[in-house]
Amino acid sequence: MDQGIVIGLAQRALNTVLLVSAPMLGFSLLVGVTISIFQATTQIQEQTLTFVPKILAVIAAVALFGSWMLRVLIEYTQDLFLHINDFL
Repeated sequence: MDQGIVIGLAQRALNTVLLVSAPMLGFSLLVGVTISIFQATTQIQEQTLTFVPKILAVIAAVALFGSWMLRVLIEYTQDLFLHINDFL
C-alpha cells in the first residue's frame, strides 16, 4: 500500500469523524456557554449544573441529526468497501 493511499484514507476518516461529531459538539457547546452565562449572572457556582442540560442537548442532536449522521457513515463505509481492491 502506498503512503499516499494511507494518508488519503486517514484524512477521509478524520474528516468523516469531524463531520459526524460536529452537531453533537455544537449543541453541547451552545448549551454549555448558555449555562455558564446564566451561572455568571446569577452567581450560582454549582459545577454539576451543566451536565444534565448538555446530555439532553446531545440526545436532541442525535435525534435531529441521527439519520444524516448514519447516512454519512454508511456512504463512507460503502466507499471504503467498494475501493478495497485499490488499497491492496
